[in-house]
Amino acid sequence: MTEAEIIEKLQNGSEQAFKELVDKYQKLVVNTCFGMLHDRDDAEDVAQDVFIEVFRSVQSFRADSKISTWLYRIAVNRSLNFIRDNKKRKRFQSFDDAVKSKNAIFEKFTSGDSDDADFNLENNQRANMLHEAINSLPENQKVAFSLNKYEDLSYKEISEVMDLSVSSVESLIHRAKKNLQKKLYTCYKKKCI
Repeated sequence: MTEAEIIEKLQNGSEQAFKELVDKYQKLVVNTCFGMLHDRDDAEDVAQDVFIEVFRSVQSFRADSKISTWLYRIAVNRSLNFIRDNKKRKRFQSFDDAVKSKNAIFEKFTSGDSDDADFNLENNQRANMLHEAINSLPENQKVAFSLNKYEDLSYKEISEVMDLSVSSVESLIHRAKKNLQKKLYTCYKKKCI
């Protein structure tokens, strides 16, 4: 089924067309959300919201862009909303919860061979540090960088998703790389790991 046929059938209320849309684009949407949220469960929850929004708003889809571009845009916006909503909640997370979480991670990585456990713990710390650095970027830089690095979208595709010029996307990604380089270099010098 072509994109135009999918949209036409969706606009006529076809459940089969919606199922085909989800089957075809679910991985793309979940991966986009995961690139922004860095948590598989949260990404899957937000992806469900994306498809619910698609179902509700398909009547207003004008087909000016590809379905995938429309889905990326919705996934990015929903992910950013999720991050904003959860920042407030995370600020009030209790100290006990934070300690329990760190202890669980530590136990997971120290339960096996000590060389492997050290390696796994260090890799986990590096990944967390990278995710924190990416999350600390200004919103547009984070979106552009994540779509480029996690979703492997071209600058032109990102410009369509973000509704910006290609040169603006290039600039955002360049600044994101510079900011990440500074943050990670500073941490490296301080021996964060």
